[in-house]
Amino acid sequence: MKLKLFTFLLVLGFLSTWAQTKVSGYVFDENNTPIPFANVLFKGSTIGTITNEDGKFYLESDDVWNTLIVSFVGFEMLEIPLTKRVNYDLKFILKEETSTLDEVLIVTGKQSKKASENPAIRILKKIWERKRQNGLSQFKQYEYDQYEKVEFDLNTIDSALIKSKLFKGMEFVFEEVDTSNVTGKTYLPIFLNESVKKISGDNLINKEREDLLGNKNSGFSNNQIIIDFIDDLYSEYNVYNNYLKFFDKSFVSPLSRTGIQTYNYVLSDSAFIDNKWCYNIIYYPRRKNELTFKGDFWVNDSTFAIKEINLQASKSANINWVKEIYIEQEFEVLNDSLFLIKRDYFLSDFAFNKKEVSRGVYGKRTTIYDNYKFDQPKDSKFYDKVVYNYDADVYNREDDFWETNRLEALNKDEKGVYKMLDTLKTVKKFKRLYNVGSILASGYIEIPSINFDYGPIFSTFGYNEVEGVRLRTGGRTYFGPNDLWRLEGFLAYGFKDDKFKYGISGKWLLNKRTRLTLFGGNRRDVEQIGASLTSSTDVLGRSLASSAVIGTSTNDKLTNINLTNLGASIEPFRNLEIRIDGSFRTLSSASPTFSLDYLDPESSTGISSEIKQFESRLSLAYFPKRQMTGFGVERKNKNDNFATLFAQISRGDRDWFSSDFDYTKLQFSYIQPWQVGGFGRLVTSVELGKTFGEVPLGLLSIVPGNQSYFSIYNTFPQLDFYEFVTDTYSSVHIEHNFNGRVFSRIPFLKKYNLRAILGLRGVWGELSEENKVLSETGMNPVEFPLVAPDTRMYYEYSVGVANIFKVLRLDFNFRGNYLDRPNARPFGVTGSFGFYF
Repeated sequence: MKLKLFTFLLVLGFLSTWAQTKVSGYVFDENNTPIPFANVLFKGSTIGTITNEDGKFYLESDDVWNTLIVSFVGFEMLEIPLTKRVNYDLKFILKEETSTLDEVLIVTGKQSKKASENPAIRILKKIWERKRQNGLSQFKQYEYDQYEKVEFDLNTIDSALIKSKLFKGMEFVFEEVDTSNVTGKTYLPIFLNESVKKISGDNLINKEREDLLGNKNSGFSNNQIIIDFIDDLYSEYNVYNNYLKFFDKSFVSPLSRTGIQTYNYVLSDSAFIDNKWCYNIIYYPRRKNELTFKGDFWVNDSTFAIKEINLQASKSANINWVKEIYIEQEFEVLNDSLFLIKRDYFLSDFAFNKKEVSRGVYGKRTTIYDNYKFDQPKDSKFYDKVVYNYDADVYNREDDFWETNRLEALNKDEKGVYKMLDTLKTVKKFKRLYNVGSILASGYIEIPSINFDYGPIFSTFGYNEVEGVRLRTGGRTYFGPNDLWRLEGFLAYGFKDDKFKYGISGKWLLNKRTRLTLFGGNRRDVEQIGASLTSSTDVLGRSLASSAVIGTSTNDKLTNINLTNLGASIEPFRNLEIRIDGSFRTLSSASPTFSLDYLDPESSTGISSEIKQFESRLSLAYFPKRQMTGFGVERKNKNDNFATLFAQISRGDRDWFSSDFDYTKLQFSYIQPWQVGGFGRLVTSVELGKTFGEVPLGLLSIVPGNQSYFSIYNTFPQLDFYEFVTDTYSSVHIEHNFNGRVFSRIPFLKKYNLRAILGLRGVWGELSEENKVLSETGMNPVEFPLVAPDTRMYYEYSVGVANIFKVLRLDFNFRGNYLDRPNARPFGVTGSFGFYF
C-alpha cells in the first residue's frame, strides 16, 4: 500500500467547486488517547496521509470517493463510508487486534537505540553504508532538467478578513480562495513563479553549473528583495546529509549518522512500491525544542535507497516566524540499483506565532527532475563560465516555450492566478499597500516619475555629542535593479554645531563581464574614525558609533573629515575583486575636548591640528562560494555562508597634493562562518596590520571600541574609543550561536526557545616611540597618552542570550585584563534587535 503524507497537487480555484472530497478529523484508541502516524487514505486509491502527533489529519482529492480507510499496526482496520463530499472534524476510534494484543506496536515514548533490539536501527545502518552509492554521486558527470514552481499564499482566509477594510475594493481576489490539501486551511495566492533550468555537474572536480532557460512570475515580480528572499529561502538540500539547512538553521536529518541520538525509529510496514520491496520506518524526536522532524520514509530492501520520505518539522522546534514545515521527496527507480530524485515538495507556513488559528503566508515549492544523463564529460572551463548579462528573453518566453518545457502542466486554477495577480497590481489601493511594504523592506521611497529613490529613511535621525540632534535627507537615482550607473547623495544638519554636512558619490559599470567599474565622490561630515581597524573610503559611509543616542560614556572623540575619492574596480575571476583608488583627506578634531594635534617642524608654532593626506590603495578581496544577484553596478548577496579574505596595501605620499606624511600600511583580514552541524553557527575573524613610517594619531590604527549599547561584531564593547592605539596589530574575534542547543536541555527554560551565544575576542598591538612622540605635543590640555596592548593581549569574553521575544539579543560582556586602566569598564551589557529565523 503506497501512502503519501502530503498530496503534491495543491488545487487552486473556488472553495468547493474543484475539490470534490474533503475529510478532516482525529484518530484515537479505546482509551481516548490520540494515535500519531496512523494511516488514512481513500479506499481504492493511493491518496492518503498520516495523522500528526495529536492524532489529527486532513485529506483532500479532486475526485469523488465514497469510503475512507483508517489503519495502524496492532489495531483493527476501520472503513468509514463518506456520505458527503465535505466531512470535517470526524472522530475515529481504533480497536486493538485481539489476536496480537501482546504485540501491539505503540509509536510513542523512547525506542531502543540498539540494532539487536530494534529492526529499524539495523535498516538505518544499512542506509548509512550505502548512501554514498546512491543518487548522482555514483557518476563522474551528470546532467538533468529541472522545473520549479514557487507560490506564496495568504492563508487562514475567513469572513472577517474578506469583509475587512484592508480588502475593500479588492474583493474580487477572493474568487481564487481554496483549501490546502496539507493543512486544511483556506489560502489566497499572492505570488507565483516558474523556472526551467539545465543543471550540469562533474563529481571529479566538484563543480556544478546552472543555466536558466526560462522564468515567469507574477505578483511582486519586480521587487528584487522578495525574489532574492525566495531564492535564499529554498536552497537545495540532500536528505542523505547529516544536517539539512533551512532558514539559516541546521536540522538533524532523520538519515543522519547522529540520528539515533536524536530520533526514535519504528519499523512500521513493508510493501511493494514500483515493483520494489520496501520497508516503512516512522521516526519522531527524542526531545522537544530541537531542530528536528517527524514523519516516515520508505526504503528499498536490497539497495537501501530511499524511495519516498516525508518530513514535518516539530512544532516545538526552535525556529521563529515559521509555524509549519512540510517536505516530501519521491525517488524514481531507473534500474535495480539506481534511485534518483524525481519530485520534491516543500511547504512552509510563515506566521507571527504558532497558534493554530493565526493567519500567515504559505511558501510552497514544487521541483520536478527529468531527462537524466550521465558520464558525458565537458571541458572544465564550461563550469567556470558565468552569465554576466541580464537576458531579457529568459524572462519573456512565449507560451509555447512553457507548454514544451513544463514538466508538470499548470492546472486551470493556477493559470488563473497570473491573470488575477496582474489585475490586482492595477488597483490603486493595492499599489499603495505594496509601496508601504517596499519602503519598509528597502528603506527607500520610490519616485518612478523621475527615476529617483528618497532615503534611506532609517538614517533620517541621529545624535552625537558634537552635532547634537542630526537630521539627514538624501536619495539615489534608480531606473531599475540592473542600472549600469548610479548617483547617490545626502545633506545633513547638526543643531548643536550648527553646520551642514553633505556627501555625493557615483559609480559606473563599464564592462559587465569583468565588472570593470569606475567610482568616486566627495564627503564633508563628522565621523568616528576609531570604529574600525580598516579605514573606509566609502564617501557615504557613516559609523553607528557616531550616531548612538545613549552611550556608556561621553563620545566626544569625533573628527571632521573632508574626503575625496576616485578609483576603479574589476572582477577578473568570479568572486575575486581587485580595487585601486586614490583619496585625499583633511582631518581635524570636531570637538574642543579632543585633540588631533601633532608635532610639525614646518609650522610656525611647531604644532599642527589638521592633517592633509593623499593616499593610494590597492586591495584584493576574495569571497569563495559567494552568490550574487543582479547584473548592474550594484548587486546583492544571495547567501551568507561564504568566507571573506581581504588584503590591502595603502601608500601615503607627501609628493601628492602637498600631503603631510609618507607611510605604507599593510592589512589583511579573514572572516569565516562555520556551520557546526546541529551545534549551531560559528563565526571567526582574524585581522593583521602594520604601518611603516611615522604618522600621527589621525592616521594610526585605532582598536575599535564600542561606547554604544548595541552589539557590533568586530568591536570591543568594553573599550572606549581611542583607549588603545597601534601601528602594528593582530586581532581575533570568535562568536558561536548554539541556536537553542543549550537551552533546549534545561527543563524550565526550553519552552522559551532561547539561544545561547558565546563570544571571545582579543587584540595585541604595538606603537613605536616615534609615533607616540609625534602625537604627544604636551601643548594641548585635552591630549591623552597613546597606549597599545603590547605587554599582553587584551581580551574580552561574553555570554549572550538571543531570541528573547523572538527579536531581542542581550550580550553580557566581561573585560579580561587591563582592568587597572583609568575608567576601565569590567562589565557591560549590549543588545541588538533583529528578525531572524
